[in-house]
Amino acid sequence: MENKTYSFEFEILKNNELSETASKVINEAKKATENSYAPYSKFQVGAAVLLDNELIIKGNNQENIAYPSGLCAERVTVFAANANFPSNAIKVLAIAAQTGGKFTEKPITPCGACRQVLCETEQRQKSPMEIYLYGTEEIIHIKSAEDLLPLAFEF
Repeated sequence: MENKTYSFEFEILKNNELSETASKVINEAKKATENSYAPYSKFQVGAAVLLDNELIIKGNNQENIAYPSGLCAERVTVFAANANFPSNAIKVLAIAAQTGGKFTEKPITPCGACRQVLCETEQRQKSPMEIYLYGTEEIIHIKSAEDLLPLAFEF
């Protein structure tokens, strides 16, 4: 039997340690939370991506009373970017969440389904995307979606 270990490095940042680009994409993700449709959970999630053509695309979670019919902010955003700009790679993804009018102190992470979509998006575009997970106390910076999902499905 062979045992293997998976690990990856990530940064924990404060707002004043962000690059101008990262700060810009995070702010757009925060704005995107405002238009979230979350009448059931009251948990508003926003995401924003920066494409290689410098456009920023935003999205947010969309709930539905038929629970599995809703969609996470990350997938709404990535699918919108891929549908409208299929030849442009996603360079940066930022995610933010708020509830009760306050942003979460700790960053939230993508669910498993979103992680798989992010990994396949990187595979399709043949380049990694930087990921910023926003919280008021800390911001996590991850260099690739592949780090979030070891042993992801591959095509």
